[in-house]
Amino acid sequence: MAEVLVYVDHVDGAVRKPTLELLTLARRIGEPVAVALGNGAADTAAALAEHGAVKVLTHEASEYADYLVVPKVDALQAAVEAVSPAAVLVPSSAEAKEIAARLALRLGSGIITDAVDLEAGDEGPVATQSVFAASFTTKSRVSKGTPVITVKPNSAAVEAAPAAGAVEALSVTFSEKATGTKVTGRTPRESTGRPELTEAAIVVSGGRGVNGAENFAIIEALADSLGAAVGASRAAVDAGWYPHTNQVGQTGKSVSPQLYIASGISGAIQHRAGMQTSKTIVAINKDAEAPIFDLVDYGVVGDLFDVVPALTEEIKTRKG
Repeated sequence: MAEVLVYVDHVDGAVRKPTLELLTLARRIGEPVAVALGNGAADTAAALAEHGAVKVLTHEASEYADYLVVPKVDALQAAVEAVSPAAVLVPSSAEAKEIAARLALRLGSGIITDAVDLEAGDEGPVATQSVFAASFTTKSRVSKGTPVITVKPNSAAVEAAPAAGAVEALSVTFSEKATGTKVTGRTPRESTGRPELTEAAIVVSGGRGVNGAENFAIIEALADSLGAAVGASRAAVDAGWYPHTNQVGQTGKSVSPQLYIASGISGAIQHRAGMQTSKTIVAINKDAEAPIFDLVDYGVVGDLFDVVPALTEEIKTRKG
C-alpha cells in the first residue's frame, strides 16, 4: 500500500487534534507516515503511533521557530523525495495552507484546499469540498504530480488505530531562502480556557441581536456550560462587541463543529459561508423570518435573553 505523508501540527510535542483527524483520513488512502518538525518532534511519536502512523519522520532545528514557513517547506520537500508518497495531507490552518501552497509549487503538483472528506480513487485520492459558500459539494482529484491536500478541522472523527510508529530521522538541507525572514518576537495570546475556535467540537456564536459587548457574557456562559468555543458574527465584531479573532464567516474563520449554536444571528451569506458545514446547527432568533432558519436543523423562535440563560441553566442542571 502506498504511503501518505501527514504534516504534524504540534506544540512542543503535544499533537493537536486536526493532525489526529488527518491520520484517520490518511488510512483510507494508504499508510500514514507522519512528519514532525521542530522542538519536541520526537515526543509526538507515541500519540501518532496510537492513531495509525506506521512511521514518524522527525527533524529538530532552531530554524523552524526562528524563521517563517520556508524551513518547514524544505523539510516536507525532503520527506516527499524520501518517501514518494501517494499524497501529502496538511491541516487547513493559515500557516499550514501557506506551507502546502509553497510545497505544491516546488513539486510542480496540484493542490486541493479545505477538503472535508477523502476517499481512495482509481487514479489517486478523491477529495470532497464544500464550495460557493457551502451551496455545493464537489469531488475532485489532483491530476499532476503528488497531490497536496489541506483538510478542514472536524472533517473526520479521531480514531485510535495502533501502528508501529517507528521513529526515523529526516535529513533536511535548508535552502538559502529558509532564513530570509526572521521572527523577531512573539506575544503569547491570553488563554480563555476555551477550545480553539476552528478546532472546537461545539461553537456558540452571538450576533447583532446580542446588542452590546456586555451581553456577550450570556453567550460565554452557554459556551462554558458546553465546553465550547465562542464565535461572533461580522456585525458583532464590527460593532466592537467581540474580538476579530472570534469572527466566523467569509472574512473571518471557517468552522465545522459537531454542533453550532447561533444566537441573534440573522444568517447573512457572509456568515453562512463560515459555518454551513457544521454537522448540527441550532439557531435562536426572535425573527421567525430570519434567513438562518432556512439552514438549521433546529430553530428556536424567541428572545435570546430568555432562551440562552434558560438553556444554560438546563445544561448545568443535567450535568448535576
